[in-house]
Amino acid sequence: MAHKTLTISEEAYNALKKLKGKGESFSDVILKITRKVNLLEYVESTDFSDDLTGKIEEAYKSREFIKRRDFKM
Repeated sequence: MAHKTLTISEEAYNALKKLKGKGESFSDVILKITRKVNLLEYVESTDFSDDLTGKIEEAYKSREFIKRRDFKM
């Protein structure tokens, strides 16, 4: 696998470091936060509180009951 060197600010480094879990590389963290996943998947993959995760899950479930309608311009 090829490697690249990046220059980031101290603030960006500290933000990534906070998200880095045990056994994860910075590359793992960057890939995790840049993947196109929905909010619930992201929250579940991090150390957010169970309360916040539960509220987001409730919001996603309630969206399933909302009927979408077509909009024509």
